[in-house]
Amino acid sequence: MGFNRNTMKRIYWLKAWMFITLGLLLALGSCSGTQSLQEYFVDNAENPNFFSLDIPANILKLDETELSDEHREALGSLRKLNILAFRKTDANAAAYTEESAKVKAILKNPDFKELMKLNSQYGKSVVKYLGSSDAIDEVVIYGDSQDKGFALVRVLGKKMNPAHFMQLMQALQSADLEGQGLGDLAGLLKG
Repeated sequence: MGFNRNTMKRIYWLKAWMFITLGLLLALGSCSGTQSLQEYFVDNAENPNFFSLDIPANILKLDETELSDEHREALGSLRKLNILAFRKTDANAAAYTEESAKVKAILKNPDFKELMKLNSQYGKSVVKYLGSSDAIDEVVIYGDSQDKGFALVRVLGKKMNPAHFMQLMQALQSADLEGQGLGDLAGLLKG
């Protein structure tokens, strides 16, 4: 029993359409409705409500002679910092509410594991990370003040150790970042 030429063409096109349809369904099914943190940074880098800054790790000129071995190891695992800050004003209060909600929705992704929460006189903050607990690839620090705005910091590295990361944060607090043009960043949300 043989198939005629027209029947073979129909079978061929039917198979082709099935593969195309299957491919489209897989592509659409793999898309998430929630924006990624990296997409959020890219989408808002030019937004006038935001202050955006990318800092390579080598610009953090810490005096390595004063660093412990753990600090040096932590600094070596650090690649760069991405900073995105929204300074709230009366004119952009509605945008602040919208953007803050977007960031909180992104950070609810179960891939982000919570490291700690902080409450201070300046507002609330949370530190989350991506990766395994002994080899962190990305740390996210989100600080929010209802009066001042919010800041979002992505600390990108390779196999960062959480304990070493916390020690590095202590070393950065004692470092003189004023001379590197980063002092203004600290005062951005303070008003």
